[in-house]
Amino acid sequence: MFYLSAYLESHRETYYARLRAISRDGDWSGWVGFFLEAVTAQARENAAKVQDILRLYEDMKARIVGITHSQYAIHALDAIFARPIFLSSDFCERSGIPTRTTALGLLRQLQQAGILRVLQPGSGRRAARLCFADLMNLAEGRKVV
Repeated sequence: MFYLSAYLESHRETYYARLRAISRDGDWSGWVGFFLEAVTAQARENAAKVQDILRLYEDMKARIVGITHSQYAIHALDAIFARPIFLSSDFCERSGIPTRTTALGLLRQLQQAGILRVLQPGSGRRAARLCFADLMNLAEGRKVV
């Protein structure tokens, strides 16, 4: 995500001053300079976020392998990183884990270890909705779940 709005919002006075300077004085250079500062700041923030996500992936790789002792641990890890909010039934299909029983067992272990959170429990034929909160919170830059 390349989200400039947060930067522009946090520098609102300068943002409007630069826009007024274009209308009033034709100062495009000032606007372009300000806009490039916003792009640079967002790029730095994104690069730091990517590094944090890579660190989380490596930490989770060791943790999930240690918890599950499964040959499918990395399949599970990749699936929850690819889609951090998901239905258990979708996980079974997307993860590449050959049996539903094995996939659901891994999900249960990850829930018990606190890696996954239940957003909506399964009931009858309805699959549980689960969330990998650490990744969601990291991606959003704030606690969302």
